[in-house]
Amino acid sequence: MSRIGRSPIKLASGVSVTVNATNEVTVKGPKGELKQAIDRDIKVETKDGELVVTRPTDQIRHRALHGLYRALLANMVTGVTEGFKKQLELVGVGYKAAHNGQLLDLSLGYSHNIIFEIPKELKVNTVTEKGKNPLIQLEGIDNQLLGQVAAKIRSLRKPEPYKGKGVRYSDEVVRKKAGKSAGK
Repeated sequence: MSRIGRSPIKLASGVSVTVNATNEVTVKGPKGELKQAIDRDIKVETKDGELVVTRPTDQIRHRALHGLYRALLANMVTGVTEGFKKQLELVGVGYKAAHNGQLLDLSLGYSHNIIFEIPKELKVNTVTEKGKNPLIQLEGIDNQLLGQVAAKIRSLRKPEPYKGKGVRYSDEVVRKKAGKSAGK
């Protein structure tokens, strides 16, 4: 049995979970509402304030989906109660970030600024303090969407291994390589 799939998801007060006939799970909470389509073989039930995910057999396909859907549902419950945050840091001389509503204006050393549109489900904030690297803070209830947008912003200028310049997650550690002069 899957260790992740076997453990139940505790539902906080104010969170309601409904499963319709097409096996689409809707999670409502204080921060919003999320929906996820679940495979027809996987069963989702609410028992004693907990969400339980079960599989019919021990086939490889069912075992693979069991832990996956349990993790997705756990992220949905966490999202509608607490929400998720990601923070990106711009490391490099002249790198800047500014936001105007849902538009993110990035200056990343190219000949032109990059205008990036943030989905309306996410909140964006930019922080620029003197003597520190500019920060981009993303916040939302959908963990998948948040991770996708953060990865897309990071891909605009990935951290390079010699000086460490680029866009990185604030908790990311970039291992630097030795340059050509290291051998002397």
